[in-house]
Amino acid sequence: MPNGKVTLVGAGPGDPGLLTLKGQRSLEQADVVIYDYLANPLLLGHAPEGAEKIYVGKVRGKHHLAQEQTNALLAEKAAAGLQVVRLKGGDPYIFGRGGEEAAYLKERGIPFEVVPGVTAGFAAAAYAGIPLTHRDVTTSLALLTGHERPERKLSSLDWEKLATGLGTLIFYMGMTNLKVISEQLIAHGRSPETPVAVVQWATLPRQRTLVGSLQTIAADVAREGIEPPAIIIIGEVVNYRETLRWYDSLPLFGKRILITRPRAQAEAFVQLLQRQGAETICIPTIGIAPPDDLQPLDEAVRQVADFDSLILTSVNGVDAFFERLAANRLDIRSLAGVQLIVVGPKTAEAIEKRGLRPDLIPARYQAEGLVEELLAQGVKGKRFLYPRAKVVRPVLIEALQEAGAEVVAPVAYQNVRPTGKEEMIRHLLSEGELDAITFSSSSTFDNLVAMFGDELPSLQGRAEFFSIGPITSDSIRKHGFEVALEPEKSTLDDLVAAMVEYYQK
Repeated sequence: MPNGKVTLVGAGPGDPGLLTLKGQRSLEQADVVIYDYLANPLLLGHAPEGAEKIYVGKVRGKHHLAQEQTNALLAEKAAAGLQVVRLKGGDPYIFGRGGEEAAYLKERGIPFEVVPGVTAGFAAAAYAGIPLTHRDVTTSLALLTGHERPERKLSSLDWEKLATGLGTLIFYMGMTNLKVISEQLIAHGRSPETPVAVVQWATLPRQRTLVGSLQTIAADVAREGIEPPAIIIIGEVVNYRETLRWYDSLPLFGKRILITRPRAQAEAFVQLLQRQGAETICIPTIGIAPPDDLQPLDEAVRQVADFDSLILTSVNGVDAFFERLAANRLDIRSLAGVQLIVVGPKTAEAIEKRGLRPDLIPARYQAEGLVEELLAQGVKGKRFLYPRAKVVRPVLIEALQEAGAEVVAPVAYQNVRPTGKEEMIRHLLSEGELDAITFSSSSTFDNLVAMFGDELPSLQGRAEFFSIGPITSDSIRKHGFEVALEPEKSTLDDLVAAMVEYYQK
């Protein structure tokens, strides 16, 4: 039996981009991932598809699995020869009970490794605009937990030294005892006017930061309804927040945006939105599947050298074409002398990744723009190969054929409507939890309508519809809905830029 091992991986504070590279590599090699409540579920996407994923977290004292059972589960899986990743919020060895789990494994001879993570206290301060040390204010800090073992009370802390001997205090899990913490620090010599920041859901787009003083913070938190998870930062460094805040000043901060494009193509869009501070939720209303019959596409692919031009109008078309090129034991040498035509920059980028450069990208990134430029260069007597979606607008094919060209347009892929997504979207819409829904094609909106029919207008709530371009906008308006905006150019970069401008007005 191969040797199993447990790797304790710090998942960081919430922002999936703060996972370390070593932590990511550990996840990519995992057979089993055992994860906590505060570990962002998006990180599970780094694990192999077939890896077992087990949730053992707890919410405010409600354990999904007791710590003793978690310890035993780690040992059991590793003893079976599996590579186990214990994914823990923040850093495993800072108030994460990682030391207890490591000790349990050591006693039983189970190999283990620890991959540190960005601890929540440090991240909360950075994302709130608070430097934990500053040579003009303090060069010392302490990390403390406001929730110890039940038999150990906060009164066991040396409050006098904490109050007067250290500059910055960071309390984890201290919200329940915030009033006690404030009173004890004041009673032992800390000024009641000492600034305090409470940072909830640190590093996530739902982050909230409340600033007060030791004297007022407990009442401030109760008034604003801030609950765990939250980090408490106490000290003069909190005064730098207004000058150094950056995260909650991003233009899309606090906006919750639903992305409906296929999950495999959503990553770049997600990153663009998150860089502007948005919270993204990816629930595809469209999926990509092979055609019902591959024979017409394969026949065309084998004869690609006989065509004058190859037209590719989407990343999906690029992927499907090159997949069948390889399946037919051909490669890019077959495209020598064939004019490569793409509809826009994303499609161009997709073929450039395969070592090719497009010969033509229209100024207008849609079929009409492509037709206009092709007709201008002359198409009579030329042969075009156009691997396409099963359902497309006929404008490109009809215009080229009317101008005397031969167009071979085999189905390369088809759009399908994913099942089991309705309830997730219904919940978000009915609860008013979405600020915007983005649509990157007519199909993404048409499928949303197919999911909910006449129910959609009553569900829409505050969510505004953002369209990638005029064709998609026409589909939205055809069903009686308003389009909040569409960019001048039909690209994701331009859509995000337009959204930033929209929300800044």
